[in-house]
Amino acid sequence: MDVNHRLTEMRNYMNERDLVAAIVANPDHQYYLSGFKAVMYSRPIIFLVDQDSTKLIVPALEEVHAKDEAKVDDITVYYEHPEMAHKGTNPLDQLRSLLDNYSQGSKIGVDMASISAEKVNFIQQLNFEVVDIGQKIVEMRYVKDKEELVLIEEAGRLSNLAVSTSLNACQEGITEIEMDAVGTKALFEETAKRHPDSTLDLFAMSPSGTERTIMPHVFSNTRKLQKGDIIIHSRQVSLNGYRAELERTIALGELTDDQKKGFEAAKIAQQNAMDFIKPGVTAAEVDEVSRNTLKKAGFVDFANHRVGHGIGISAHEKPYLRFDNDLVLQEGMVFTIEPGIFIPGIGGFRHSDTLILTKNGNKLITEFPRELNDLTYR
Repeated sequence: MDVNHRLTEMRNYMNERDLVAAIVANPDHQYYLSGFKAVMYSRPIIFLVDQDSTKLIVPALEEVHAKDEAKVDDITVYYEHPEMAHKGTNPLDQLRSLLDNYSQGSKIGVDMASISAEKVNFIQQLNFEVVDIGQKIVEMRYVKDKEELVLIEEAGRLSNLAVSTSLNACQEGITEIEMDAVGTKALFEETAKRHPDSTLDLFAMSPSGTERTIMPHVFSNTRKLQKGDIIIHSRQVSLNGYRAELERTIALGELTDDQKKGFEAAKIAQQNAMDFIKPGVTAAEVDEVSRNTLKKAGFVDFANHRVGHGIGISAHEKPYLRFDNDLVLQEGMVFTIEPGIFIPGIGGFRHSDTLILTKNGNKLITEFPRELNDLTYR
């Protein structure tokens, strides 16, 4: 992944605001600007960029990993084992050493939404002025470049494979987690064949029944599927750091008339939003199209979340398609479209698809059946 054009944009922004350096703490922002992502962040990792170089502060157990993957000019390490403690055990001490290169009183950019208060206070105590740059990085990530779109499209194809395989395993007596596992196994095997030495991350959930499907976000569990169940099977697949999402509401056997009405309303609300979204419209307008559809069908009171969200490095990222966001959408943005309704005593209904905004409209990258007849399993 080429990060140079991103760093150029970041440096131009810093230069316009007299920032001598920027410190980035958000893991997904770090990946966007450096190509490095750790498994966990309980030990702090700090990315610093100035006009001349990029630096990464990592714990010792990430040193080899960072040297292999991070596209940075310098890596500074801190330690937690006694044999190397003399080289430094505190990431803030290492940060102080880097900041000593800048004049006191200078401006340092930080992503305030992600950095800890401890680190902000530490920087200020060193007599630097702290300036929030977080929104700039968020906005840089709005529009995806060609490399990003290639990965997102392939993640969409892999999502389709996993969803299709899991749904084909849907039968009475299988548990939610077993249904997830069938698709996950197929996903692992196919990714290994098509993308050697690649990184794969995923999320799957399959809440089932009238009580569990009214929870929009809930982990799959060991509940066994029963005849008459609604199941919402959701997948996110991340290939080399970039994600796509596909979700379908399905039926195991015959649904009630009320459930069929809910299914149809959610399906049409999604389709109308997908037909509408394109460059030049606002995020709020997309949400409004979907909510108006649900209002006419009598279900809007059960639609308790936004119509969709940006997706890329993060599972959920801005821009959000919600009623109070007047942002004008642009070509190259990537969104999920997923209006849902969640009706106590009846069940939840939501399809989700990922699409890319193109010059004159959008490109759907998770094409999959939506009709109840195609999504009913016996």
